[in-house]
Amino acid sequence: MTIVMIGVDLGKNSCSIAALDERGAVVLRRRMRPTSIVEFAAKYAPCTVAMEACCGAHYLGRQLIARGLTVKLMPPEYVRPYVKAQKNDDRDAEGIAEAATRPTMRFVELKSQEQLDIQSLHRVRSRLVGSRTTLINQMRALLLERGVTIAQGRRKFERAVDAMLADEAALTPGRLRDLLLDMRAEWTALDSRIGALDEEFVQLARTDEVARRLTSIPGVGALNATALVAAVGRAEAFDQARDLGAWLGLVPRQHTTGGKPRLLGISKRGNTYLRTLLIHGARAALPTLAKADTTLGAWLRGLQARCHPNTVVVALANKLARIAWVLMRRDTMFATQRVAIA
Repeated sequence: MTIVMIGVDLGKNSCSIAALDERGAVVLRRRMRPTSIVEFAAKYAPCTVAMEACCGAHYLGRQLIARGLTVKLMPPEYVRPYVKAQKNDDRDAEGIAEAATRPTMRFVELKSQEQLDIQSLHRVRSRLVGSRTTLINQMRALLLERGVTIAQGRRKFERAVDAMLADEAALTPGRLRDLLLDMRAEWTALDSRIGALDEEFVQLARTDEVARRLTSIPGVGALNATALVAAVGRAEAFDQARDLGAWLGLVPRQHTTGGKPRLLGISKRGNTYLRTLLIHGARAALPTLAKADTTLGAWLRGLQARCHPNTVVVALANKLARIAWVLMRRDTMFATQRVAIA
């Protein structure tokens, strides 16, 4: 029995395995614990092990590579069409193995431990920011029930609440005041934890060569640069700069039938967190870049003359992603080309 492809459907406690021979036929099925996969697959080295790019896949992939196996990770949505009949773990493993044999399949680059560490920091920060937003919204709702309306914006709300808590005439002593004092202390603690993570991202951006080059791009700070490094490394999985923008979902969604092309809004595929950071960075950098006497500034002014402001922001985010691809693939810093604008 010659096994050339092993499909693994990962699970927390139990995994399903389907092995294919050189003809693509299923010759072996197994159900085992995740800790047993490496020893099992090592018996059939140097075959290929295919998995969905989900939680635990990158760690297991590095262990398999160390044992002489080839690892291929795929997005789960690309595997779904290959699952036949009723969905179960065995069918999923078979679909994963079959999908990995297709010549047009797109694979996910295996992340290093350093990339996963940076990604973990970003996910923790995102959770803390979400907790802070939830807390602020709850405080705003409690005050609104008492007839206190405060302007939108976190900083405005923070100043108004601090002034209210400092003045007993504005908010009389009672259960609500004690509750708001406790919530304000929780808010301060969250600010401190988020600030500590931001400082860590700044240090990472200074020490990592690729991240340092990315911070030379307008609108790309330490947060965006480290998130890009964690997600794509040196962008070796993308043959062209436009592939990175498409992977991030910053390009129009296409619906073409009968030879009639139709472009819709952006596809919003790929890494939502990274796409959000790039769009926020582009929105912050747009006013300065649009005024500059550069080719990029001229391009932006042309877009502003004929497109909606949000369209211009997303187009600039896509441009920044393509510039980031160039800087990650080539050892160079961003340099603005100045031209004479008529």
